[in-house]
Amino acid sequence: MQHVVQQHHHPDQRAARDGRGPSRRALLTGAAGLAGLGLLTLTGCSTGAGAVTIPEQAATGVARRGGRLRIARPAASAAETLDSASSLSAYEYLGALYNRLVRLDESGQTVPDLAREWSGNDDGTVWTFALRRGVRFHDGSRFTADDAIASIRHILDEKTASPQAGVLGEVMTADSMRALDPYTLRFELTKPNAEFPSLLTAYQCYIVPAGAIDTIGTTGIGTGPFRLSSFAPAGTGSIEAFDDHFAGRPALDGIDFFSIQDTTARVNALLAGQIDLISQTNLDFATARVVAASQRATVARVVNAQWYTMPMLATSEQFSDPLVRQAMKLAYDPRKIVDTAIQGTGSPGWDNPVPPQLAAFLDEPREHDPDKARSLLKRAGHERFQTSIHTSSYESVFTPLAVAYRDQVKAAGIDLTVKNASADSYYTQIWMQKPLMVSYFFTGRPIDQLLNQIFRSGSSYNESAWSNPTFDALLDDARAEMDDAKRLTLYQDAQRLVVADGADMTPMFGDRLVGLSRDVVNYAEFGFEFDYLRIGLAR
Repeated sequence: MQHVVQQHHHPDQRAARDGRGPSRRALLTGAAGLAGLGLLTLTGCSTGAGAVTIPEQAATGVARRGGRLRIARPAASAAETLDSASSLSAYEYLGALYNRLVRLDESGQTVPDLAREWSGNDDGTVWTFALRRGVRFHDGSRFTADDAIASIRHILDEKTASPQAGVLGEVMTADSMRALDPYTLRFELTKPNAEFPSLLTAYQCYIVPAGAIDTIGTTGIGTGPFRLSSFAPAGTGSIEAFDDHFAGRPALDGIDFFSIQDTTARVNALLAGQIDLISQTNLDFATARVVAASQRATVARVVNAQWYTMPMLATSEQFSDPLVRQAMKLAYDPRKIVDTAIQGTGSPGWDNPVPPQLAAFLDEPREHDPDKARSLLKRAGHERFQTSIHTSSYESVFTPLAVAYRDQVKAAGIDLTVKNASADSYYTQIWMQKPLMVSYFFTGRPIDQLLNQIFRSGSSYNESAWSNPTFDALLDDARAEMDDAKRLTLYQDAQRLVVADGADMTPMFGDRLVGLSRDVVNYAEFGFEFDYLRIGLAR
């Protein structure tokens, strides 16, 4: 999830001069002002185009060589940084400026990036990576194993406060790495982990020059397909094509970033042809239909990109009993939640947190049985079960999801009151504090990190405070199992336990609906990252 502090900022001067960027007026005018220009008001928006459907995928084709893409992104904190290890990193820039040792493909498999290949010893405690030769950073220096070591030590440094430090720190220390030669990197872990390479795919794990660690937040020096031209925290910025990128030059000449206050203003800038792409914004279904019906813009789907959860606080009086948690799951049909809350633009979750596109996914839907749910509640002494479900406008789907769930579970005798909290305080005063709430994550996590970071006992991201020693033991066994097939079986057994006993419901995975110009081709996103090499403009 992302927590954004919104502010107003001025447009990039270069884009204003060449006429392709948003005007000062577009950036500084709020929703009411833009609606007055005859564009869009998101409340009750409609074009009268009842037959409009949401496109299934972005346009593909041969992008013309050159051109500049204009991206509108939410206004962020003034502490925003290009340091990918930080919790305040500027997400849109990262995949353009940097590379990691390895990355995830769309099936959740770990594939090469700056590392060509890797191997582990028999018990998964020692991992050796062979690195690409001839790769250069934007400042002309050559990439070596020392840069990777410095970058990962920076993540582990407690002063960095990196979200990935806890994940890596479970299996290694700053002294776990050494360069066998400039292009061979060895990790000696503190405990076995057969999935260790996948932990290096997180977006915090980009590699930067060893000598640039202290200034990377403003210099953005990496090996990526674009180099930094300008950057203002929470404001505008520009990047230019890097001709010496090891995988080839990108199709675009450059990308200009604009910080625009709210969703309405970003959508209106797109409809007016002032920007080409809206980032970090999941359009609600009604707005997506408006965009798809326009002449200038359309919508791309990022399938199952949003993982929606309904955590039941296992330490609360209401949900400490496993029978009550089971009843809450049996009482609703995720397929109807998908149809109602997101108009079919997603997949039912059946309370399994692993998205269907991942290779480790367990295809074993649970039953939907309101009568059985009612019986379980009676056994637990909660025949007329009443509580509140907390939601917020923080994310457009939260409240429709809460309402759809409330309506579904009535058949099981469950009486829920939907309570809306302020978006500004939702993740500080509601999340992980109220007995029943709505939340979400993005789905670009490797299976080991997903299960350990969000469901293991005591994890800082364990939304429901669920604790199951058998589950934890399965994860430990999986990390120590070097046989891929056997390890897969252990991860699937862990999924069964989450479904049967867990306190975190997964009603659905939602498609992220991304607004973009009809001139954009080859838009592909996974885990908040674009395919920066192929994305381009058709004309």
